[in-house]
Order: sequence, then C-alpha cells, then structure tokens
Amino acid sequence: MNTEWLSRTELLLGEERLEQVKNAHILVVGLGGVGAYAAELLCRAGVGQMTIVDGDNIEASNINRQMPATTQTLGKDKTDVMADRLLAINPNLKLKVINEFLRDTRMIEVLEETPFDYVVDAIDTLAPKIFLIYHSLKNNYKVVSSMGAGGKMDPSQIQVQDISKSYNCRLARMLRKKLHQIGIYKGVQVVFSPEEVDKKAVVLAESQNKKSNVGTISYMPPIFGCYIASVVLRDLTRNN
Repeated sequence: MNTEWLSRTELLLGEERLEQVKNAHILVVGLGGVGAYAAELLCRAGVGQMTIVDGDNIEASNINRQMPATTQTLGKDKTDVMADRLLAINPNLKLKVINEFLRDTRMIEVLEETPFDYVVDAIDTLAPKIFLIYHSLKNNYKVVSSMGAGGKMDPSQIQVQDISKSYNCRLARMLRKKLHQIGIYKGVQVVFSPEEVDKKAVVLAESQNKKSNVGTISYMPPIFGCYIASVVLRDLTRNN
C-alpha cells in the first residue's frame, strides 16, 4: 500500500515529524474501552510498530463502549479482533500480539526484550498497573496512563497531568499511594477526570481482575483513548 493514506497527516506534521511517528514502537497494554481506541488512533496516525497486549475476550457488557465489541465478535479474543482491525488500516504495520494478562516476570520480559518509544497503560486493575508503570520507568520508557473513565459523563473535565497533579479520582489516588511506597512521586503522564462519581453507579463484583463494576457511557472511554493518543503523538513529534 502506498503512503497516500497518510497525506493529510503529513500535511499537518511535515515529512520529518511523520517519519518520527513511522519509526516509533508503541506498547499498548489493555484493549478495553480506552486502550483499543488509543491503539487505533496511533495506527491511523502512522505509527510503524506496535505491540498490543490483553488476555481478555469480548463480552456482551463491552458493547456499550469498546471498539472491538460487536454482536459478531462476542467470545473472541480482544487482541485478535484488534490485530485484524489495525492491519486492515495499515497492512505494513509491524504488529506483535500478546494474548495474555501480563504479570510479574512476564511483564518484565516483554518490557526488556525489545525497546519501546512509549508505553500506553490502559490496564484497569491496580496491581499490574503499578507493576507496568514501575518497570517501564525503570527501563527509561515514557509512560502515559489512563485513570478511571467509569462513572463520568462530562468530557470537558478530562485533563492530562503528571500523576502528582491528579486529584479527585479514586484510581489515581490509589495509584499515587502505591507508587509513593516504591519511591515514585512524579514522571508519569495521566489522563483523568475529577468529575464526581455517583455511588449508585458502582456495584460490587468479584472476578479475576476486578472487585467492582462501574457504570460507563459510550463516549467517555473513547475520549480518554483520544487523549492518550494525543499525548504520545505530540510527545513523539515535539522536538522535530
């Protein structure tokens, strides 16, 4: 496929900055409501190499907000559906697919076996989220992390800040506390919203990865994904 599909992007960025995007390798961990949109937008911007990670399959409850979720993809692995979609956008994308929930030594292996230009954390479970951030920073990777989009409805309140400046977000508060315990106080860009969450929108639910379910609206996780993609792309092209 020729590069005509990137002509509008090149018009905006210029040839030199577009080359920077093409040469980038981005790790996206988590392909739910936020991560899948971030991955697609990075692909559409011309990112040349991507590693996508998720061990989950598609459920009916995902359809209200997650890109790979339709009635025709129920039960399929999110990584497989997203891989097909990304390669349909750019067949020349160098794509590595990891159909796993990354934890412990396996996460370290992934981070160390190949260099990344950016790490996108779209994990919605605290322990692996902390582990990914810690070891990404240890490897001197830039990280952008999604905080909670659940329970929020006002996109005008979404912000991009260093983790140290996040506020009024339960996930961000727990993340800050755990990161402080391992000596990390700043250096992670986060997308968050300080919008208040109605307690009636949260229910307890024990599962492999979650202790609660939070009500979500169709547009908020995708907008978080848009913000994440913008952080990566603006940072990649900032010095060119």
